[in-house]
This record gives sequence, structure tokens and C-alpha cells, in this order.
Amino acid sequence: MGVFTFVCRDSGAEWSAKQHKGELEASAATPYDLQRQLVSAACAEDKSGGVQSSFTMVSPKSAIFQVVIGGASAGPIGGGAAAGGAAASGGAAAEAPKGEEKKEEEKEESEDDLGFSLFD
Repeated sequence: MGVFTFVCRDSGAEWSAKQHKGELEASAATPYDLQRQLVSAACAEDKSGGVQSSFTMVSPKSAIFQVVIGGASAGPIGGGAAAGGAAASGGAAAEAPKGEEKKEEEKEESEDDLGFSLFD
């Protein structure tokens, strides 16, 4: 898994970025183009799996861009599958009363139970 963090700055004419604790750099006319270049550069360095990225503005002329490659994308998928398997084995019986409770709550919130109608 590779994590690449970039400090991005707007000089007025173009956006530039330099990797925090690294040597990757890029520049482009727009933040979107800069992000595309940085993802490509990070993927060239680490080809271990899926890619996630986030762009966060710090001020009107600076931002932080992070690219995560690899293991981070497999975590939630595996976790969801494991949780789904647990629900199928024994959790399904425990979830049945919750569904009934929701139905009862919906009945309690009906128009008739409140004592007034929107069209009265």
C-alpha cells in the first residue's frame, strides 16, 4: 500500500504540487488537471492495487492532495463481506425483531395516530 501526500499551491497562472517527504512534483493549469497528473505519477511509483484520492482546500490558494494505492480499498470491501457472512450465520435471527420494530414505529407515526390531518 502506498500513500502519497502532496502540498498544492496556486500561483495565479497555474497550480503546482510537491510531494510531502518525497520527490514527485507536477504542475497544471487547473486543480483537476493537477490531480490527474499526480494520480498518474503515484500509480507509476506503486502499482499494487486500487486508487483512492482526496483533494482538500486549505486556503483559496493552497490545498492538500492525497493518493492512496493498494490495501485501503480492499479493507471496507472485505469488512463488509465479513459482516455479511456473520449476519447470515446467526445475525439474521437477531435482525428480525429490528425489522418488526421499524414497522411498529411507522404505524405509530401515521396521520391517524397524530390526531390531525394535513387536509382537515
